[in-house]
Parts: sequence; structure tokens; C-alpha cells
Amino acid sequence: MLIPFSTTGIGSLPHTDPDEACRIVLQTFDIPFWPQLPRLSFREWMIPQYSEGMPNIKINIERETIYIDKNKSDEVERFYESCGDDCRIAISEDYAVGFHTFLRKINHRLDFIKGHVTGPLTFTLGLKDTDGRLVYFDEELREISLMLLKAKVRWQIDILKQYADNVIIFIDEPILSALGSTAYLGVNTDEAMRLIRETSDTVKKSGGLSGIHCCGNADWPAVLKTGVNILNFDAYGYFDTLAMYHGDISEFLENGGYLAWGIVPTTDAVRDETSDSIKNHFDIKVDMLSRSIPSDLILSRTILSPSCGTGSRNIEEALKIFQLLIKLKESVS
Repeated sequence: MLIPFSTTGIGSLPHTDPDEACRIVLQTFDIPFWPQLPRLSFREWMIPQYSEGMPNIKINIERETIYIDKNKSDEVERFYESCGDDCRIAISEDYAVGFHTFLRKINHRLDFIKGHVTGPLTFTLGLKDTDGRLVYFDEELREISLMLLKAKVRWQIDILKQYADNVIIFIDEPILSALGSTAYLGVNTDEAMRLIRETSDTVKKSGGLSGIHCCGNADWPAVLKTGVNILNFDAYGYFDTLAMYHGDISEFLENGGYLAWGIVPTTDAVRDETSDSIKNHFDIKVDMLSRSIPSDLILSRTILSPSCGTGSRNIEEALKIFQLLIKLKESVS
């Protein structure tokens, strides 16, 4: 059971010093998370970070490129042979120095800890093959990608369970906000939700709580039915797009789900915000939602986060975002 108004964050930080990034996370958040450090290495970006173990993957760190070389086939066969329904694939320190540094810095057992994985939609719609075709539109590569990400989830939960009583894994799916656009007209909603549902199911079968993060608009009724335990949404910029589905939200909360309110912006808007203005944003939106859903149900199933990762901000702005979040918790809990 999550404590109402617990704070957590979305993966990325702007730091290039892993020790400092981990220190801040562990000292700041109720539910600490391992930091992704995209400014440290291209390998720490959303797609490369989880690509390790993908057959025929080609990464050029200097040019910051990644693609699938379809001219090879033996690696695919070996992948099928080694990656069964219960396999684990590690995330090495070369691809996630924040993860491994984070573990070394934990000095007592935690109640909750949060990990994350790039969602199967964002992964397959962000990775191309030799011909420039998105991996999603190759049925075999789409399934291999799903197998890979599920194996990363299992491995991650196994490791994090050694440090905490409860493990949360957020499935990061920023691409959800682009579905339906011209570039992704070929993406079938049912298939998209299947990929998310299977990833969520893997989290839960491995003993974790599953969350999904989308920092834009989405087909919220479909997302809420994927079986995730936590919906993390951009409450600062996209509250209205979710609130209109109050019936679906109410059902989600009544069935034990949580809303993770991404109420502190990670865009340029944060420069003009104060602790008072953030609290005002939150109060107004809770009041609006309470017209359709009992406020005690909403508040008892609420946790707090920034609207997205802070990797695109500078360190000073990231620290401001974290402090605004802490001040909000102090004022509402």
C-alpha cells in the first residue's frame, strides 16, 4: 500500500556525476529511483539504455546512432535459443552507471524503490533497421523487442528486491502522445495496448508494482485498462485530457490503482513557478476532479512527481523542480 502523497521521480537527471545524482535522489524522494544520465553517455538515452542484448544491434557512440542490422540472422536464432519465457537480461554499468552507483549508495533497506524501462511502443517506434524502417512495423523484431524489455524488467526487479520490500517499475511511454499522428497511422491501438499489457503483467508476475508514464496526451481509457497499478501523467500540462474520462479514472482508483500526479513542470514553465503557485495548480485540479469522483478516493490514491524526467533541464532547474515537489507534499499531506 503506497502512502498518499509519496514523492518519486521520472528517470532522467541532468547530472554527469553519478554519485551526486544518486545522493540527491536518495535524500529527496520518498520512493527513490535510479537515475538515468543521458548527458553522460549516448548509451544512457532511452533507446540505447535497454538495447543491450538485442540481436543485430549497432551503436555508434561518437555519431550517436543506433539501428538494427538486418543483414545478419544468426544472432536472432541465438536470441530465441537463450531468451525463454522467464529469462533475465542484465543492464550493465556501461549502459546504466546511475543504476549501479545507486545500488552501491543504498545503506539501509528501503520500503519502496522505483525502477523504469523504456516502453515497448517507444522502443520499437524509436528504433529503425538498416532500411530506415521502424522496428514496430516488423512483426518479428517487434516481438523480439518485447521479449528483450520483459527480460530487462525481470532482471531489474530481481536486483532491486535485494534492497527494498516493494519494487515499482514505470513503463516509460512518451510516444503514446504521438499515436494517431500521420507518422504513426499504421499503429493499431489494440496491438499497442497488448505490448504495454504484457510488459505490465511481467512486472506484476515478477513481484513488482507496474506503472506507466506518459508526459502528454494519450488514449487514457485504453491505457487505464492495461492492468497497470499506477498511472503517471503530466498533471501540469495535460490534466484536462485525462479528467474528461472521470468514469474510467474512478473505476481505476476503486480497483486499487494510483494516480501519480506529474504536477511540477519540467519545461521552461518551471522558471515562473513557486511553491504557492504549484499548490494552487494542484488544488484546482483536485477540486475539478472531485466534482465527479469522491475527493477522499482521489487523495488516498495519489502520489506526486515531476511531469517528466529532468534530464533536459540544467542542474539548478532540476533541483528547483525537486524542491517544489517536496514543498507541495508538505503543504497537502
